[in-house]
Amino acid sequence: MTQRREFIAQFTVASTALWACGVQAAAPLVADSDPQAVQLGYKSDASKVDKAKFPKFAAGQACANCALYQGKPSDAAAACALFAGKQVAGKAWCNAYAKKA
Repeated sequence: MTQRREFIAQFTVASTALWACGVQAAAPLVADSDPQAVQLGYKSDASKVDKAKFPKFAAGQACANCALYQGKPSDAAAACALFAGKQVAGKAWCNAYAKKA
């Protein structure tokens, strides 16, 4: 009985440690064809933004340097406040872009 209790205690500690370290399955990337992405003019590669359709776009703008991007600027992908449960590419862009302070 002692071994079982010890195992359960160690398993609980290990599971909590993994969860605390953020070792979880990565959220899927937003697709350019996602309905919300289309509505926001999201492009997974900012170099492919239609500048005539989105005159607000300027060279150098990307999700990685947007205020809504929830990762580090060096991250290839991270969560975005606009796309719950999904990640955006760091080199992507959408019409809600707001320069990070």
